[in-house]
Amino acid sequence: MPSFREIFPEEDVTAIQAHVVAESRKLADCKGCGEIKPMHISEHRFNNRLNHCLSILFTIITSVLAVAGGDQMPATPQLNRASSASKSTVPFWFLGAWMRDWIKIKNDPPQGSTAVRDVQTPILYGDVRIPAARPMFRHAKSLEDLTNQELESLFQQDGFSGSTSFRGNTASWTHDISYGPVNGVDVGRLERISPSAVYESALDNSYQESWWSLSSGDGKYLGIKVATFSAGKERADRILTVAGDHFVFARNRPKDLPPAKSFADLVTKNHTNRATLIEYLDCEFSYGLVRGGKTPWEIQLSTLPWKEGTRLEFADQIEVNESTGKLSPRAEVRPGENWTVMVNTMKPHDLKAVFSPEIRQ
Repeated sequence: MPSFREIFPEEDVTAIQAHVVAESRKLADCKGCGEIKPMHISEHRFNNRLNHCLSILFTIITSVLAVAGGDQMPATPQLNRASSASKSTVPFWFLGAWMRDWIKIKNDPPQGSTAVRDVQTPILYGDVRIPAARPMFRHAKSLEDLTNQELESLFQQDGFSGSTSFRGNTASWTHDISYGPVNGVDVGRLERISPSAVYESALDNSYQESWWSLSSGDGKYLGIKVATFSAGKERADRILTVAGDHFVFARNRPKDLPPAKSFADLVTKNHTNRATLIEYLDCEFSYGLVRGGKTPWEIQLSTLPWKEGTRLEFADQIEVNESTGKLSPRAEVRPGENWTVMVNTMKPHDLKAVFSPEIRQ
């Protein structure tokens, strides 16, 4: 019996995956109306059944592809490759880039004063949250350029990155890298309102969030994780998540934050001095566009305000082998550091277009 790869080459399988994701969203979108009207009820019922079938097809394709083998790559100089499809429990409709419309906490009115962007791949995700009232600090080029009062204005920012898993309609997000102190587990119940809208609510209904799709990612997802190992323990150092033209990059601080309810509580409880405060805040979460901005890999939102409008430097640390099409770090990997491609549904020519030398200029 021929193998799945013998019937469908890997590039064809990737194309099928992308087509299933893109077309299923289009078919469920009621020809662009974005809402259910009486005349469209029967069409929506048909599309819901079709979406269910397409979801099953997508799962079968990705599972068989993973079983077919070939996921492991040499650790040096190429990036390690982790099997993504066989481990993913994220539904196809949640993949892509999202913005939060509003959040409603208990009985309070909805609030939308924070810019929130989330990029979700089949495994890794990245989330950036910047209050609209946060100053730009155009005079600064580093945290050392800010006064203590200006540093404290960064407390309300937030961001987290790690892996996503689903069980039914309940999602769990690990915080492998977190901007603020980590408090408990991050779990929410998701309800798909339309092809472009999702409601998230707490299991105890203490909050509700409305999310709007910016892009499905068109089946093109990339997730790279850089981790360090010390005393047999892994610690995430950098995570890059890409969905289509959208990306989130997270860089960890040198040391984990002590337990606390919030940044303000942490600083007050520990009588933090200026040097320690700067160490606490030295954590980057940046959201941007790969090719759609004013410059390639343009950062549009960041916990380090002076980086907004600039190019993501981490993208310059990755190259594509011309002969194999595989990703590898440009510089020599430091001892105890491990680079892993957790997710990659992009073809070699897509990767070359994203990480080519020309795009760095």
